Amino acid sequence: MLKKRDRIAIDITAMAHEGQGVGRVDGLAVFVEGALKGERVLAVVEKVSKNYAIARAEEIISPSPDRIIPRCPHADECGGCSLQHLSYKGQLEFKTQKVRDSLERIGRIYTTVFDTIGMEDPWKYRNKAQYPVGKKDYRPALGFYMKRSHDLVPIEGCLIQHELSWRAAEVVRDWMEKFRVSIYDEINHKGLIRHVVTRIGAKTGEVMVVLVINGREVPHLRELLGALEKNVEGLKSVYLNVNTKKTNVIMGDENILVYGEPHIIDFIGEIKFTLSPNSFFQVNPVQVEVLYKKVMEYAGLTGEETVIDAYCGIGTITLFLAGKARMVYGIEVVPQAVMDARNNALLNGIENVEFIEGAAEEVMPQLVERGIRADVIVMDPPRRGCDEKLLDAAVKMNPPRMVYVSCNPATLARDLRYLEDRGYRTELVQPVDMFPFTHHVECVALIKKT
Repeated sequence: MLKKRDRIAIDITAMAHEGQGVGRVDGLAVFVEGALKGERVLAVVEKVSKNYAIARAEEIISPSPDRIIPRCPHADECGGCSLQHLSYKGQLEFKTQKVRDSLERIGRIYTTVFDTIGMEDPWKYRNKAQYPVGKKDYRPALGFYMKRSHDLVPIEGCLIQHELSWRAAEVVRDWMEKFRVSIYDEINHKGLIRHVVTRIGAKTGEVMVVLVINGREVPHLRELLGALEKNVEGLKSVYLNVNTKKTNVIMGDENILVYGEPHIIDFIGEIKFTLSPNSFFQVNPVQVEVLYKKVMEYAGLTGEETVIDAYCGIGTITLFLAGKARMVYGIEVVPQAVMDARNNALLNGIENVEFIEGAAEEVMPQLVERGIRADVIVMDPPRRGCDEKLLDAAVKMNPPRMVYVSCNPATLARDLRYLEDRGYRTELVQPVDMFPFTHHVECVALIKKT
């Protein structure tokens, strides 16, 4: 019987959906952090429950041919990357299998799953960073949280973030130390600076810096703005984001512009977008174009179609679809996102779109009452997947095809099962690696009426 702190030699026969190795001891599944499929490892048991155990690899007895030495010195403890010990080829294979396993086990969906589309250069790809603030040796420190905790791992740079992102964060950290600006303590809810958030326009080079603060004012703000202006090339905007709640949610509701322009600008393909502090925008500017080209391919537009884009955000996919459709309706529940979407349509001179504020499952029946029928429905929900009412409304609209963009293979599988039980068939699924060195994977699924 396994017990906590036992040391066990175990053969790893599979990979779990978050990238842990999986083996069995006396029939009990053991999830081993830091182990890869095909390896034999010496592991320390950290938790034992009725149906499984969790362990940590202490020694690799027989390494996988896909095992590599992580480039980042913080890879073993930082929660930002979980797969730096796995070759990039191995990561893509893992993600393809993860999607296939989720579809078959959760949704009983048996269809064509293509190999995951990866990047030529999977480093420094992120255009947004959220650095929690803490202390190291009594000095201000920035970094990321340790895996499955809120313990800070201080860093001196990040290999998957844009270089300008860390430069801006470094300037803020040095300013905090010089002027002894207080650091937020989430336990006693005291202190000022909670997070430093950076956004980079990958194609424009424009930089936005957001200080998330437990208050409304910042001491020595003029000195900070001067340091950022001097040391961060492309600085366009600086905001204070007010978050005085005792919460793990990073951003508050109020943004105060203290420097520069209210937005930065970036492009996806030829389409221009304005980005504010709270805008949702894909973090990988290279792969988002790969993803959207696949959406367009699966939508199969000829210029005559009416399209509905559910969960449209700031209108990124909507505006792409508009270039090949007769009319596109974007539906989004977040008011600020709808406002941004409308502004982005105006910015690009795109007129054959209408953005509607509201929950998609409520708006779509209203469109039916207006006599609007969709030839194609595109869905790009958050990780929790689609609301069942939305799926039901989509089925009632009876479009010949749907395109589902998902960042969670498990909820994708669940929702595809719902659609297949109501007369649709999942034709193709294409995984795209939007998040190298993590276990996350994006998918585009083509669904047709049978």
